[in-house]
Amino acid sequence: MWPASSGPTWPPRWWRVVAEPLNRPQAAPDTPPPLKGAALLLGTVSLSLATFMNVLDSSIANVSLPAISGDLGVSATQGTWVITSFGVANAISVPLTGWLTQRFGAVRLFTTSVLLFVLASWLCGFAHSLEMLVACRVLQGLVAGPMIPLSQTLLLSSYPREKAGTALALWGVTTLVAPVVGPLLGGWITDTVSWPWIFYINVPVGLLAAALTWGIYRKRETQIRKLPIDGVGLALLVVWVSALQIMLDKGKELDWFASGEIQLLGVTALVGFLVFLVWELTDQHPVVELRLFARRNFSFGVLTLSVAYGLFFGNVVLLPLWLQQWMGYTATDAGMALAPVGLLAILLSPLVGRNVSRFDPRVMTTLAFMLFALVLLMRSNFTTQTDFATIMVPTLLQGAALAFFFIPLTTIALSGIPPDRIAAAAGLSNFVRITAGAIGTSVTTTLWESRAALHHQHMVERLAMGDPATRASVDALTQAGMSAEQAWTQINRLIDQQAYTRAADDIFLGSSFLFLGLIALIWFTQRPARLGAAPLDAGGAH
Repeated sequence: MWPASSGPTWPPRWWRVVAEPLNRPQAAPDTPPPLKGAALLLGTVSLSLATFMNVLDSSIANVSLPAISGDLGVSATQGTWVITSFGVANAISVPLTGWLTQRFGAVRLFTTSVLLFVLASWLCGFAHSLEMLVACRVLQGLVAGPMIPLSQTLLLSSYPREKAGTALALWGVTTLVAPVVGPLLGGWITDTVSWPWIFYINVPVGLLAAALTWGIYRKRETQIRKLPIDGVGLALLVVWVSALQIMLDKGKELDWFASGEIQLLGVTALVGFLVFLVWELTDQHPVVELRLFARRNFSFGVLTLSVAYGLFFGNVVLLPLWLQQWMGYTATDAGMALAPVGLLAILLSPLVGRNVSRFDPRVMTTLAFMLFALVLLMRSNFTTQTDFATIMVPTLLQGAALAFFFIPLTTIALSGIPPDRIAAAAGLSNFVRITAGAIGTSVTTTLWESRAALHHQHMVERLAMGDPATRASVDALTQAGMSAEQAWTQINRLIDQQAYTRAADDIFLGSSFLFLGLIALIWFTQRPARLGAAPLDAGGAH
């Protein structure tokens, strides 16, 4: 039960009534013993490979869009549907993980998802039109949804409870490093081979992961329950998530709420979400187990994790955009500037995983947010003269922040949740995190352009014809062989470069302060009594 308090209690009485079905005693399923030796090693490798492939595919196509659009004979705007279609389908299927797992079993669902992902990837590479590619990306996104939360669930079941932190560490490295590696690998493949190979590389990796997983885990299938299909809840989920994802992807392109299309999508998403919320909280067999938010550690842990991930992912998108558009970096060079983030993340994550049960994970998260704030503060001093080595220094430090960020927060969020509900909790947590990442990307890129326009306006106020410095610059450029129009175009380009650099600095600085503000939020959670499956009311169940 929640600790006694003179103030308002969490959750309120009405929420406890709604969440009562979640808190009823459940029959304890037979939990298989942890894996050992080679089986544990191969199981970890197979699950990590599948997770890495999945996360990588969500970002690898971004840098290949110009090549894809050109080969398929469509505009760059139409080509963005290659990204949007995957994001929408993936966002719909992730929260369904809990229901699908109970219906079909975790091992069978995971293996089938991986094999279908391989098939969809192969079809994407063979696509000869935009319509076919988008259809295959929709299939790819739908089957990819359960893979990440189920890999987390199966990995936790493979390790003893006291080593759950190590399992989360290994899982977290693949989840956080893959978005950084994606643009680098995608750019290299597109530049040296051709864009279909960004999909073909999934085939051998996926087949290996599926074979290893089935061979090791097929006798460790989870309990199957034939639950009725919540058709209304599923339909509402499809409607509001699709509207939200399309709005986030197309908002900047259509000038946000100045567009009637965006207004319609926004209203659809809001109304659909509210109706979905009421339906799922009152249905006996909901398709998404929202009652998990009755647990304080889950609600505040997921909220903190999602907001922090949105900030992190928005800045991960912004940095290579700035490097490529205004600093003259190629896609491969920009990827190289981001690559060092994986070094400290890989080295420190096992250490954090082994010690997350010994130390308070809230302290570890606080350290991570302070490191993120320092990294972004360093980036806020970037200029157009900043060299490659200076850009890499905060990126290297960010790897340490990642190691102390994901594992402790996931530990807090999943603390006290019974094994038979881990899949539902992981799916819901990942859904909120992925949605926050999409929101963070849209907000960051929109603010970047808005702040750049403001800085541009302030700088051009001095460029009147009577300004001596401006006049001298124009004269120097015309004497170098440029026409007056070309000279002004060159000056405008330099102003844009400065404006977008200052705008990026503004976002880096603002994000730094937001990470410091998030420190307060994590302390609303309780320290987990232990890792793994704790009693139902551990970590604040009611």
